[in-house]
Amino acid sequence: MAMYEEGRTVLCGANAYEKKYYFNHAFDSVPDSVKDELHVICVLFTEEVGGIFTIEFEKDGGISMRTEYAEDDFLYDEVSSGLLVGEIRRKRREMFETLSLYYRIFVLHEKAGDLLDEEA
Repeated sequence: MAMYEEGRTVLCGANAYEKKYYFNHAFDSVPDSVKDELHVICVLFTEEVGGIFTIEFEKDGGISMRTEYAEDDFLYDEVSSGLLVGEIRRKRREMFETLSLYYRIFVLHEKAGDLLDEEA
């Protein structure tokens, strides 16, 4: 699994500089429809804003979105980046909540019943 030093695990990402998309195969059991949606989100983000965009699992199972850009990338739009991350978070809230539950159950091995009780 691709992990950062902070304990985050990369789910997927796109790189505008290399024109590449990455999906962490440790999560191949995620439904194809969700994988397709993640692919579209990542690629469209980098097409619109530029840079590198990743969707990651936090240590506790939460979802975070990270953007980076090259120092010499004067076309990268930080303002649009922040606005687009907020829009993605709002519009895809349910999908991210479901992915978080998936991670907590299948990776962190938390009990599904306990998690569903938390949600109630």
